[in-house]
Amino acid sequence: MVYLSRIYTRSGDQGETGLGDGTRVPKDHVRVAAYGAVDELNAVLGVAIAAAPSMSADQRTLLQSIQNDLFDVGADLCLPQAPDEAPGKVLRVRAEQVQRLEQAIDQYNADLPPLQSFVLPGGTLTAAWLHVARTVCRRAERDVVALARTERLNPQLVIYLNRLSDLLFVLARVANDQGRADVLWRPGGTSGS
Repeated sequence: MVYLSRIYTRSGDQGETGLGDGTRVPKDHVRVAAYGAVDELNAVLGVAIAAAPSMSADQRTLLQSIQNDLFDVGADLCLPQAPDEAPGKVLRVRAEQVQRLEQAIDQYNADLPPLQSFVLPGGTLTAAWLHVARTVCRRAERDVVALARTERLNPQLVIYLNRLSDLLFVLARVANDQGRADVLWRPGGTSGS
């Protein structure tokens, strides 16, 4: 369990931060950028939940469980993976967490009409916030991929973020009256032809 008695430590005043193993890195290190984007995603999900008082209890519970998962993602990213790390010794994102996202995608997508065009971000306020969350999720995924080029990472991290962005897209469509209020892209629609 985490226990915080003091909020400021002054240890980052020189532009460095500590990783989970005690290593000090610059605050603009690619690892810090990756878990920073995950933290931003979590905050945007909090706004999406707060902006949607009519969201179903199931959807609210799902998004809150994802917020919890995102702390797991951040913890996984914060602790560099040792080559000899024993399975289960350290908190890492697991395939079961990805499977839960896939099940939710299948459940919520089942009642949506097939897409005939790309969907523009927008529609209801809830859908718009879920689209913002989706784009932040994609950025976090890119940051994790960039980190994986140079450091050993749990492969479930990228998979989790990839599935999560898909789920956020589906939930945005659900928030748009089951896709009926989706704002569709009209290729060349503003060119006057």
